[in-house]
Amino acid sequence: MSKNNSEKNAFEEWLFNDKTLDDYQRNTQLAANLISQHMARVSQPFSGITPQALAAEFAEIDLTQPLPSTEAALHELSQLWLRDAVWFHHPRYIAHLNCPITLPTLLAEQLLSAVNTSVDTWDQSAGATLIEQKVVDWTLQQIGLPQGSEGIFTSGGTQSNLMAMLLARDSRVAKETPERLVKHHGLPAEASRWRIFTSALSHFSIQKSCALLGLGYEAVIAVDYDDDYKMDSTKLAQAMAQALAEGLIPIAVVATAGTTDFGSIDPLAEIAELCHRHQAWFHVDAAYGCGLLTSTQFRHRLTGIELADSVTVDYHKSFFQSVSCGAFFVREASHLRHVTVHADYLNPLSAKQEGTPNLVDKSLQTTRRFDALKMWLSLRILGRESLGDAFDQVIALTVETHRRLIAYPQLEVLHAPELTTQVFRFHSTSELSANQVDEINQQIRKGLTRSGEAMIAATKVKGKQYLKFTLLNPTTSIDEIQQVIEALIHRGEALAGQRLQRKQTVGAH
Repeated sequence: MSKNNSEKNAFEEWLFNDKTLDDYQRNTQLAANLISQHMARVSQPFSGITPQALAAEFAEIDLTQPLPSTEAALHELSQLWLRDAVWFHHPRYIAHLNCPITLPTLLAEQLLSAVNTSVDTWDQSAGATLIEQKVVDWTLQQIGLPQGSEGIFTSGGTQSNLMAMLLARDSRVAKETPERLVKHHGLPAEASRWRIFTSALSHFSIQKSCALLGLGYEAVIAVDYDDDYKMDSTKLAQAMAQALAEGLIPIAVVATAGTTDFGSIDPLAEIAELCHRHQAWFHVDAAYGCGLLTSTQFRHRLTGIELADSVTVDYHKSFFQSVSCGAFFVREASHLRHVTVHADYLNPLSAKQEGTPNLVDKSLQTTRRFDALKMWLSLRILGRESLGDAFDQVIALTVETHRRLIAYPQLEVLHAPELTTQVFRFHSTSELSANQVDEINQQIRKGLTRSGEAMIAATKVKGKQYLKFTLLNPTTSIDEIQQVIEALIHRGEALAGQRLQRKQTVGAH
C-alpha cells in the first residue's frame, strides 16, 4: 500500500498545479536558457546534416526508459533537435512560407499552454471564447465582409480550404433541395457532375479537399494562368461555359490571393462577377496574401476579396505568428450549420437556444487550442500598423531582390514580384542540355542546404527546374540577399564548368 502511495505521490510532483509552481518556473527558465544558448550560437539557418546522419543518432533511443533528470532530457534534446534545427529567424532562411515570430506570440504560447484552454465550448474556455470571437470580428472587418459574416480559427490553410469546399458543396444542395442535407442524406446523384474551378497554380489542398469530400480529383478543373501567373479570367469564363455545355455543374471557384510559388493574386473582382453570373461559390485562398490586409501601401491588391463567400487566412505566414494560427471566414454565418453536430455531453441544442457561445458549433475540430490569443496579444501590444509595416518592408525587400537578380546574365528571372517570392534559375551561357541545366539548379540548392549557409526553395515550372526565394523576414538585409545570390551563382558556374569539361573530354576521345 505504501509503495503505491509513494508512486502516486511521485507522479503528482510532475503535474502542473498550485503545488508545483516553483518547479514550473524552474523548468520554464531551463527551457528559456536552452533556447537562448542555441540562438546565441546560430550563425547560419541550418547545420546541413543529412536525414541519414541524424536518424542514426536516434537508433539507440529507448523510449521505455526515462532519463534520470529534466536536465538530462534537455541535454539529449539539444543534441537530437536544437543542434540541427532549421532557424526561421535567420536572415538567410529564404526557403518556404515560414516567418520569424513576434515576442507577443511567444508570450501567448506560454500562457495558453500553461492553462491548456480548449476553445470548443464555453464551459472549457470562458473568456477565451470571447477573445477568439473578437479577433475573428476584427479580421472580418479587415477583409470587408458584411454584417452577418462569421469565422473560426483553424490549424491552417489546408483545413480552412477544406471547410470552404465543404460549405460550397453542402450549401449548393441546401439551396436546391432544402429538405435534403448532405450531412444527413449523403451526396445526391448529380454530385458526380459538380465542378470546382481554380488556377493551375492553386494550392494542392483544393484537390485534397475534393477527394476527402467524395467529389474526387476530377471535380477540380485547373484554369490556365496569364503572363503574370494569375488565373486568366477569360479562360475561366470559357472553362465554365464548356463545363455547362458538357452537362457539368460549376459549383465553386477558388481564387488564390498569393500563390505559393509566385505570390500572384488572381483577379478577384473579375472572378467574383463570374461566380455571381453562374451562382457559384466564390472562395479566396489568402493564406499567404492575407498580410496585405494590414498593409498601408498595398492593401488595394486584395480589392475584390470583400466579395468572397469564404476566405482563408494564415496568420502564421504573413502576420508573424507561431504555427499554428489560421482561420476560415464565411460571408453568411448560417452556412456554418453544415459543420454543426450537437452532442448532449458537449454542446446540446439547448445551450445554443440559451445563447451560450460554443465555438465547436462552427468548427471541424472538437478539442482546439486557444491560438487566437497569439493574434490578440500581437494586436494589443504591437498593433495593426506594426504588422502591416513589417509586411510592407519584406515586399520592398523583394522588389530590390528582383532588381538585383535581373542584373545577372547567368540568371533567368520569371516574374516581377507581387508579394514576397521570386522564382528564377541559373542558366549557363555554355552549351549544356536542358537536363544538365535542371540538374545544376537542383545541385545549387542542395549544396547551399548542405553547407548550411543559406536555405532556399525549389520548384518546377512547365517541367523545368527553378529556384525560389521566399522573403518573410523584415530583419533580412539586401546585403545578405546579395551574398546568397553570389553564392548560388558561384556554385552554378562551378557546376557548369565541370559538366562542360566532361563534355569536352568525352568529345576529345
